[in-house]
Amino acid sequence: MRGRDPDRHDVIVIGAGVVGVATAYALADRGASVCIVDAAKGPGRGASFANGGQLSYAYADALAAPALMAKLPALALGLDPLFRLKLAPDAGFYAWLAAFLRNMTPSRFERNTREVLQLALESQYQMRVLLERRPITFSHAVPGKMHLHYSEEALRAAEASVSLKQRHGVRQDILSARAAIAIEPALAQARGLAGVIYSPEDAVGDAHLFCEKVLAFCEQDLGVETRFASEVTRIVRKDGWRVSIASGEVLEAPRMVLCAGEKSRVIAGKLGIKLPIQPVKGYSFTAPPGPDAPAISLTDTKRKLVFCRLGGKVRVAGLAELGASSCAVDQKRAQMLRGQAREALPDAVNYEAIESDWAGLRPMTPNSQPIIRWIDSHLGLNTGHGMLGWTLAMGSGARLARAMPALAA
Repeated sequence: MRGRDPDRHDVIVIGAGVVGVATAYALADRGASVCIVDAAKGPGRGASFANGGQLSYAYADALAAPALMAKLPALALGLDPLFRLKLAPDAGFYAWLAAFLRNMTPSRFERNTREVLQLALESQYQMRVLLERRPITFSHAVPGKMHLHYSEEALRAAEASVSLKQRHGVRQDILSARAAIAIEPALAQARGLAGVIYSPEDAVGDAHLFCEKVLAFCEQDLGVETRFASEVTRIVRKDGWRVSIASGEVLEAPRMVLCAGEKSRVIAGKLGIKLPIQPVKGYSFTAPPGPDAPAISLTDTKRKLVFCRLGGKVRVAGLAELGASSCAVDQKRAQMLRGQAREALPDAVNYEAIESDWAGLRPMTPNSQPIIRWIDSHLGLNTGHGMLGWTLAMGSGARLARAMPALAA
């Protein structure tokens, strides 16, 4: 452990999800003394706990896509059960929605996708460096990923995105259904499959387990301190930061970083900072593999769900609710996800032995680009990663740590 003053930290990181843990690691690895604070009982208990598990380095497409424009009337009327738009009596929500609509132009979609892709590739590199230094286990594998399309029209629409990524050195190809099945035989059960977008270098991993393993060696080797079951009750800025937590303890540091996911907007608001973030709720379930479980990670674009092998289990995730405020599991929605998954790949999962259902809130910006910056030399932001938090975490933490400014005199 590195020596330091036990009564003072250089940085307080609020939030111990995968982005917060990656940020704490990056800061501590560069010599900062860090204390990470979270209201949960341990790391990775929020949106990182049971997400889809995919490290989608090659698939970083912005959510605000031109193709979504035609679907907006159905979303507004609640006619699409897979992607719900929950209108809220909040001026901030409508401002966010207006910005989201502005990002649906082809030029902005390409720009946003390109920016997120660059961050994803940086995250891939940072993950590789980490695992070379620390061979931790978290069901990490590189099986590749396939995006399933059920019409030739959908495949043609994906060509521009594939071309964009190929120009940036990403390995990604369009395959016919027959070629895809030759690589992943489990796709023979996917009725009506027209073809796939194949990304052979995409990976998978258990984000919750990653948080636990990384934070363990951060505590042991890098001197990171933790405060769990510690809801922040007050933040005062005076000659740095004084962060009061529920136990009554007051933490002090010259710098603070917000990595609190969808709660970052609320905390920032109390500091007089408006963050363009809205929560997107998603669901998942975990179960044993079925008789014909895929080895490759799959995303069904028609049903908006993913199948991901994590060790000896299969994680299935999907559904989206923009503007949701609660992460409680709605059993009707959970059953819908199960039904969609069974319809897509009936033998991929042992649907009679589902172990757990889960729901979480992902913080989304209108342009799908996370907010990674220092407001000034004392306050950093690393939030708004949406559905790609797991994919983008390592690159985000490294970027913020590299950009940390010297303290103002």
